[in-house]
Amino acid sequence: MGKEDNNPQKEKIILGIDPGTNLMGYGLIMVRGNALEPMQYGVIQLGKYKEHSIKLKKIFERVVQIIDTYHPDSVALEAPFFGENIQSMLKLGRAQGVAMAAALSRDVPITEYSPKKVKQSVTGNGNASKQQVAEMLKTLLHLRELPKTMDASDALGVAVCHHFHSGRLQTRGRGGGWKAFLEDNPGRLKG
Repeated sequence: MGKEDNNPQKEKIILGIDPGTNLMGYGLIMVRGNALEPMQYGVIQLGKYKEHSIKLKKIFERVVQIIDTYHPDSVALEAPFFGENIQSMLKLGRAQGVAMAAALSRDVPITEYSPKKVKQSVTGNGNASKQQVAEMLKTLLHLRELPKTMDASDALGVAVCHHFHSGRLQTRGRGGGWKAFLEDNPGRLKG
């Protein structure tokens, strides 16, 4: 007989990234069943580099280093929001693209979430402030204190968002959606 995987507490590691060109936030969480615990979080300091191309190189190198150190099962990134400054948006998009390329270079699957989706997933309110998200993360991840920068807490928020959404997307191997929900919860349908 073949060996079956009867371990519902299988561990997975999620790397969340909040792209930036001066500070890039990152946060790693360990998922065991429904329990979440922070592993590491911080920022990649990029403000000291004047040339944008050097910043992109440093983003790639540091993200690869984080992946090689912690071996995440997936990477979740916050999508750039639309602003009025086109040049800033282009630079932010490039930073995100380089972080994605770093993950892909190590064959780690990537998923992108809008800032509103992250806020909605963590707090239940898509219009929550960064401080509200950070406070909820403190509770969800049992943090003694908040990260020193909002970039790091934003990255943890992206990782938590991915956990919440990946669980919904992979309902017992059948895929998610209403059909799977109704099959799993036959008493919920009122006729």
